[in-house]
Amino acid sequence: MAKSSLARQDRGPHARDAETAAAAPNTARGASREAVATHLDRLIHERIRLGIVSALAVNRSLTFNELKALLKTTDGNLSVHARKLEEADYIACTKSFDGRLPKTEYRLAPAGRRALERYLNHMEALIRATRER
Repeated sequence: MAKSSLARQDRGPHARDAETAAAAPNTARGASREAVATHLDRLIHERIRLGIVSALAVNRSLTFNELKALLKTTDGNLSVHARKLEEADYIACTKSFDGRLPKTEYRLAPAGRRALERYLNHMEALIRATRER
């Protein structure tokens, strides 16, 4: 048996069905007619990056320290993940000073909002496909 078919078998039959349902255009059962992307956006699928994007989606902006406390992560971890999102133009970073203290503030960019919407649509399609089983 080919290696790829073994990998598919290991995930079980529901994994394949969920992937197929998520990749197919939604149909008449009240769902949107837009096709759901076939692959998750790996850039925001990671826990910290998804947390950053989600937090910024419901807040106009957040400082580095607010995000760090909210996500319960370290300076270095947050910095690395925020930089990846910034490089992809998913978030915008503004650096300033509050008195003598440096202040880093983040906000969600339009591309980040669109990426989060696509990601949420994809996850909802996977959930629907799983529940329909």
